[in-house]
Amino acid sequence: WREIKMIKSDIEIARESTMQPIAAVAGKLAIPADSLVHYGPHKAKINLDFLATQKDKPRGKLILVTAMSPTPAGEGKTTVAIGLSDAINALGKPSAVCLREPSLGPCFGLKGGAAGGGYAQVVPMEEINLHFTGDMHAIGAAHNLLAAMIDNYIHWSNELRLDLRRVTWRRVVDINDRQLRNVVTGIGGPANGYPMEGGFDITVASEVMAIFCLARSLPELQQRLGKIVVGYTRDGAPVTADDVSAAGAMTALLKDALAPNLVQTLENNPAFIHGGPFANIAHGCNSVIATEAALGLSDYVVTEAGFGADLGAEKFFNIKCRKSGLKPDAAVIVATARALKMHGGVPRDQLEAENLHALAQGLENLGRHIRNTGRYGVPLSVAINRFSSDTDAELALIIDYVAGRGVNAHVCTQWADGSAGAMELAGAVIELADNNQAQFRTLYEDELSLWDKARLVAREMYGADDIDADQKIRDQFAQFEADGYGRFPVCMAKTQYSFSTDPKSLGAPSNHRVKIRELALAAGAEFVVVICGDVMRMPGLPRVPAANSIFVNEQGQIEGLF
Repeated sequence: WREIKMIKSDIEIARESTMQPIAAVAGKLAIPADSLVHYGPHKAKINLDFLATQKDKPRGKLILVTAMSPTPAGEGKTTVAIGLSDAINALGKPSAVCLREPSLGPCFGLKGGAAGGGYAQVVPMEEINLHFTGDMHAIGAAHNLLAAMIDNYIHWSNELRLDLRRVTWRRVVDINDRQLRNVVTGIGGPANGYPMEGGFDITVASEVMAIFCLARSLPELQQRLGKIVVGYTRDGAPVTADDVSAAGAMTALLKDALAPNLVQTLENNPAFIHGGPFANIAHGCNSVIATEAALGLSDYVVTEAGFGADLGAEKFFNIKCRKSGLKPDAAVIVATARALKMHGGVPRDQLEAENLHALAQGLENLGRHIRNTGRYGVPLSVAINRFSSDTDAELALIIDYVAGRGVNAHVCTQWADGSAGAMELAGAVIELADNNQAQFRTLYEDELSLWDKARLVAREMYGADDIDADQKIRDQFAQFEADGYGRFPVCMAKTQYSFSTDPKSLGAPSNHRVKIRELALAAGAEFVVVICGDVMRMPGLPRVPAANSIFVNEQGQIEGLF
């Protein structure tokens, strides 16, 4: 049913699309042309002053798209989100999709781009996946400016007696580079600084990125940046970005970036793409500013949170919604028969063959995500992202399993058919959102201790028996409580491939324990990062990275970007 279309690559489909001028797309949201800052003919930023005039207008319905635990087989959460928004528009209901900005790390690494695929894409695809409007570079520059100002402060005066051994602020770069995880800087004599250990994280794991995505105005951005804890004195007193006079200059670098980006889908519908933290090492949601802008300008807003519901959705509910006051009206969990079979034990090279037994085993992963998402009081649907190899028997098994849990599943073919392939899902989601049945609640209250928050997430979301930590980590939990950070939510950092901390433990593992390896305070973002298992804040490139196949052809077009 979609064999002809499958011959074309994502990039070919994107190039063949007819894009409208971005002012025409903005006009669908009643955004005046003089409120746009153009970055070429097909992308623009929306002026913050204009958005401030929309704050008292009625809000649209907020729909979260999340997914089962990801696999190398692919799930297609972004394509479903784009196709769903296009389908809602096709039904005559004004809708916008809100996505994260792609990181260069996955684009040149293993995962590829993050602009959707097939006939459910956002365009201009190549620009979105590469430098876009420069937001990612601005965030990296602001982060590294703070690092330079810390080093300069120590070099010239260090009146606060910041302990070189207790500087916690690392540097960032938006490329997967394992060689930079741990480095020594400042060698070469006094004129070049002072030798000390350091390292790099990927830009999307930066606290600056998290603050950027949670701040709702420039004053709030500057205030939050100033609260960043960069290290400690020998007496254990925290030293902040304000203490080294960095917050103002950092805000100056981010001033233009904070305005949300507007692009379009292949069907010329509005798409906000702004901010891009990873969900396995950060909070995994697009910016609050973009989501709120979309809610004030359209009737239905479709947004997505990274990786599976145990990561992105959990943080969307417990961090983004808690901090912003957003209340979702409906949720969609994306699943594929291929990924479910992989969770049932089928090797990747055998996923084309029907295997109902393995599918039934893998469905336990989806079942736990359904149960978990239901804990937040948000009505939900399941989107079965269909592949051409899926059989009718496999699709029927998924639909029956989901129905047994009180939820409806809808087969979606937006990859091949665009909005026409997500019409059934769109109708169901509109009905869910319009019924006003959502009774949104977070998983825990602010007053719960940090340790108990991490334990509750591990037990309720991951199916773990408990959490484990060395005494040093337990003492750090206690110290954060004593320092006044006990009301913060926790941002769990773990592998995206499993409910456990073992990426090879697929399905819905139980009777496991979550080992906490490290804590990181994000005082400006106002959460505590709980690093579990072997997850890295700086990924490495695979043996054969996607970058090997990317080049510019004789016509000046980029090839190999997907």
